[in-house]
Amino acid sequence: MPSARSHTADILGGGPGGSLRRSLSLRDLIVYGLLFIAPMAPVGIYGALDARSHGVVPLVYVVATVAMSFTAYSYARMIHTVPQAGSVYAYARVGLGNGPGFVAGWMMMLDYLLIPAVAYLFSGIAMAQLVPEVDQWIWTAIAVVVTTALNLSGVRRAAVVGFLVLAMEILVLLVFVVAALVVLAQDGPQRGWLSPLTGDRAFSMTALLGAVSVAVLSFLGFDAIANFAEEAVGGKGSSARLVARALVWCLLVTGVLFVLQTYLAALLSQDSSRHLAENPAEQGAAFYAATESAIGGWLETTVAVSKAIGAAFAALAGQAAASRLLYAMARDRRLPRFLGSVGLRTGVPGRALLLSAVLTMCAAVWAARSADGLDRLVSIVDIGALFGFGMLHLSVMGYYGLGRRGGGRPAAESGQAGSGQAGGRQAGGSTEGGAGSSAERHRMSVLRDWVVPLVGLAIVVAVIVTANREAHWVGLVWLVIGLVALAVLRRRDKREAAAD
Repeated sequence: MPSARSHTADILGGGPGGSLRRSLSLRDLIVYGLLFIAPMAPVGIYGALDARSHGVVPLVYVVATVAMSFTAYSYARMIHTVPQAGSVYAYARVGLGNGPGFVAGWMMMLDYLLIPAVAYLFSGIAMAQLVPEVDQWIWTAIAVVVTTALNLSGVRRAAVVGFLVLAMEILVLLVFVVAALVVLAQDGPQRGWLSPLTGDRAFSMTALLGAVSVAVLSFLGFDAIANFAEEAVGGKGSSARLVARALVWCLLVTGVLFVLQTYLAALLSQDSSRHLAENPAEQGAAFYAATESAIGGWLETTVAVSKAIGAAFAALAGQAAASRLLYAMARDRRLPRFLGSVGLRTGVPGRALLLSAVLTMCAAVWAARSADGLDRLVSIVDIGALFGFGMLHLSVMGYYGLGRRGGGRPAAESGQAGSGQAGGRQAGGSTEGGAGSSAERHRMSVLRDWVVPLVGLAIVVAVIVTANREAHWVGLVWLVIGLVALAVLRRRDKREAAAD
């Protein structure tokens, strides 16, 4: 019989090594992405967006979806090149070098630790409103413990439970949509039918783009899918295609859901965008107020319960993604090696999971017990992800545009082209199409290798600039700590190389 110690080692990973299990289907990957984003993510910021955009929140999300598609495209390209856990960390190592790769992973670590902390806190706040006898920090801690235990039980089991929770969230959203349509059919809209796309006051492109810079933050989390590249079913090539498809589908589905629910909320809202702009205190509850006034308090309560459960499982997906990033960096000896182990029975990086859970719980419980904890946590949560997105676009330009790939396209990508296209490349334009086809390939290469990532990078930089000053300072301090850690690692590597 195995001892208790050996059983624990089987779960958490007995030492460096081991490999992740390929068990996630396309549906599972999409579930993880949708869970992390949350199908009703705009609920909390609807009022702020309505006030800022002059009443065109659905149009804001249309533009935001297009804006995030540049990031999704860069992810899809790099996934084919580097189908590994670690996401941007792995991509930046290949496209920019080991040093920038470490910095990218370090900054994304901030994102993957803080976003779940915010989600856990939202869950604790919602549960405390339903059961006020229990402090919200206790509910927050319970949510961390339950979801961590589920993650430790295996990625497949967590995906199945996550699918059930996601189905509940979609069902609640469907109930809202049906109830809203019934009310609109009977009583008509509070605003004009086209006002959510044209505005309920003077249309302003500046106001629209200013709101887009906030709305893109609703999509943070879809990128977490890339961290499961080594757990998708199939070989490296087929799993990379699966992850890329899941990432694109996740972005499109959430974009449609965000546009639909905010369009209906705008039609139901009795408060104009000007009123919300003049009364900032009412912005946070604007979506709930529209639902309660038009449909009834029962739906408001249903949405609140769904948000409480959904937030906890959004954190579950974020925690799982964080553990894969820690695992990948530890496997490459960029973090302590004991984190680079996989449980023999569960096939998950248990030690990395536990570390991410502890760090996330500390941040979430601190925020739950502080008067301004939520505001401060929310204000800084996105800076790591945005920095990582910027490094992603730079990785595409470095790998494809500057030719860090070492000559020729990567095997995964050239393999997709088919033998006919490959022959055309080898002939250097002397085959059918001649110079014309060569020029066309050059134009496409410029578009794919430079234009698309540059546009994506510009969008990311614009969003970073609009972040508040506290986020800038936290990001800067975290970056400096990362650079110090990188210097220590380089000195260690030099010593080891000299010893060899």
